[in-house]
Amino acid sequence: MTALAATTLAPGRADAAPVVLAEPLSFCGGLDAVTGRVIDRWHPQHGLFIAGGILVMESGRGSSGGGPVLAEAIRLGVAPLGIVLMRPDPILTVGALVAGQLYGRHCPIVLAEARDWPRITMAKRLVLDAEADVARIELFDA
Repeated sequence: MTALAATTLAPGRADAAPVVLAEPLSFCGGLDAVTGRVIDRWHPQHGLFIAGGILVMESGRGSSGGGPVLAEAIRLGVAPLGIVLMRPDPILTVGALVAGQLYGRHCPIVLAEARDWPRITMAKRLVLDAEADVARIELFDA
């Protein structure tokens, strides 16, 4: 196990296998909030289910409608259990924070360092522990 420091964007704890996206995803028009499936037909991972994993992508992609889509997916239990980003995404962060306040369901979002990205994307399991401003990402290879 390796532990990495990160920055908390939305608090919470998650433990799951990573779901690594090759490209950023717009949650508005790119994710079905009822099924948790990537529906952007131009995304290289079209059809992938992200529910129950820890979503790992460099950044989100656009549209202010993405926050409500994430919040609804969290409410319905088809969202990722956590999200690791390399660049901050205020829209997804707001969606996760709103879901925590309205539904009592948390999807931690953490910001990782670029230097740690190769290790994060290769891990078999991630544990996110995000409190206040400080987060910890635990990486497991088996």
